[in-house]
Amino acid sequence: MPFLAHSLVAVAAYLLGSIPTGFLVGRAKGIDIRKVGSGNIGATNAFRILGRGPGTFVLLADAAKGALAVLLLPRLLAGNDGVPFQITAALCAVLGHNFTCWLRFKGGKGIATSAGVLAALVPWGFLVTLGVFVAALALGRIVSLASILAAVALPLAVAFTPPRDRRLVILTTLLSVLAIARHHGNIRRLIAGTERRLGEKKTEDAP
Repeated sequence: MPFLAHSLVAVAAYLLGSIPTGFLVGRAKGIDIRKVGSGNIGATNAFRILGRGPGTFVLLADAAKGALAVLLLPRLLAGNDGVPFQITAALCAVLGHNFTCWLRFKGGKGIATSAGVLAALVPWGFLVTLGVFVAALALGRIVSLASILAAVALPLAVAFTPPRDRRLVILTTLLSVLAIARHHGNIRRLIAGTERRLGEKKTEDAP
């Protein structure tokens, strides 16, 4: 039954995405990453608080959650790796990361997990979006601003690159809106001119 198959994929993708990598790596080093820096469990805060090595591991692991959810779960659980099942897996993996059940539904911002999803689903669109992120980061040296600009560019990149599937444009629009909404605190700081740049020290932790 399609409904049962979609449900299995959705639950499994959510649970895979919900693995709080940054929190677990921090705890292994004796640090509760939720209580330092920005308080976020994602890769950016992991880089700032835990260092380059652990931060890189968190980034890659979070991206792998998204890619594996899309590439493996539909085939394993539904016997069907068509676009509808991949979309279910993609969306639920990102929701799992952003609202992890293991940390009272408080997770990351979904950028790395979304990147893994996009690399698996729409590689050309992902490369264009990655280019926007890298260019924005190089010019402004503000990770949150680069992430927001990449999120804005994402649906357009997917719309104009292969496979040009309307369903994937809708999915990436939802992911873009979700990513921007999760950056609401960063947007406030950007407007106020208090958002931190790469390498910039701050005496007081960001809220």
